[in-house]
Amino acid sequence: MTARIENGKINELLGITESYKAPEKMMLSMLDENLKEHLFSEFLKIESDLSYEWFQGYFEAEHADRKEKKQDFTPDSVSKLGTSIIGHSDKYFEAAAGTGGMAINFWNENKNTFFELEELSDRAIPFLLFNMAIRNIEGTLLHGDSLSGEIKAKYHLEKSETFSGISESQVIQKTGKTNVLMNPPFSASWNQKKDERFEDYGLAPKTKADFAFLLHGFSKLSNDGTMAIVLPHGVLFRGAAEGEIRQKLLEEGAINSIIGLPANIFYGTSIPTVMIVLKKNRSSKDVYFIDASKEFEKQKAQNSMKNEHIEKILSAYKNREELEKFAHLASFEEIKGNDFNLNIPRFVDTFEEEEPIDLYEVANDLLELDREIAQSENKLLEMLAELTGPEELMPGLEATKEYFRGGKKGQMSLFD
Repeated sequence: MTARIENGKINELLGITESYKAPEKMMLSMLDENLKEHLFSEFLKIESDLSYEWFQGYFEAEHADRKEKKQDFTPDSVSKLGTSIIGHSDKYFEAAAGTGGMAINFWNENKNTFFELEELSDRAIPFLLFNMAIRNIEGTLLHGDSLSGEIKAKYHLEKSETFSGISESQVIQKTGKTNVLMNPPFSASWNQKKDERFEDYGLAPKTKADFAFLLHGFSKLSNDGTMAIVLPHGVLFRGAAEGEIRQKLLEEGAINSIIGLPANIFYGTSIPTVMIVLKKNRSSKDVYFIDASKEFEKQKAQNSMKNEHIEKILSAYKNREELEKFAHLASFEEIKGNDFNLNIPRFVDTFEEEEPIDLYEVANDLLELDREIAQSENKLLEMLAELTGPEELMPGLEATKEYFRGGKKGQMSLFD
């Protein structure tokens, strides 16, 4: 992978001096065919590698809103893992698509898939359109609130010989196997809405929309597709409404696998996350647990999952075998016996016993330490014996000598 385009260069290519003007300028270019082609050509002169998301650092620094909108950029490693897990499909769906990092990772392996993306952020939409069109992707983009259904704009992208053509207010439906990959904002608030997506499961809490996003994605999943969604660990064990939703999903066998990811691998938050894999019409209700929390390489800013870590997780996921301290296939009865609590440590024991303490070795170490201290004190006494000074300081010096000889006077303050 080549170096990401510098932020200042992006502003220069867009013809702006202040980064806050970028979304408006980019959107104007996306909706004008001539401006769009010119802009794409200028960018491609600087960077021709389309395999990664160019604007992640730029958008993160200038436009992301972690506090209010909980916008966390998905690491490439998590996107690659999710892409490999869901596999090829006729259609790819993603809500809260951001600027398109996960979609691009999927596109790298699935150039002819139809993309159906949704995103709420006004500032992210132009970057997302750019990323889809410059890669000549066919699909639709809904600008709006995925959970409430309030839509601000609709865009259709049609393939051409070079770049996708963009048309507004037109959405083309496509049928076929649909896979879902999502990394929605963690534990965001939402305006609860009763509809067919939630009627069989219940509504997620107002202050935690995690299961609302999960059920929204699940409603888009085809019967033969696979869904992977990244969420905070709380969805595995929190009770009340979330506990009821979780139980119903488990009772119908929808939850296929739980993969615990390492902490501090995201750019905007250090919290550990979990990838939940779902399928419809499964013949079994078992759940495969993988504790991949230790599968990372520590780096300065955040931890990173390397290819070897991803391969280890994928190998376990595909084989669904028992792996000590790493993976466990839990039966529905076992899950039910845990009150439908899916907290990973309940199913994967990663406890490492400490080596037994050798008391004989400890005693020898203490004796050796005592000998070293005695030797040091004797050397110090030899040095003190050679010291002289003013008469008023001699009582303190004598008390110091007595202390190291083990005398009673040495137990008193040197200044008594």
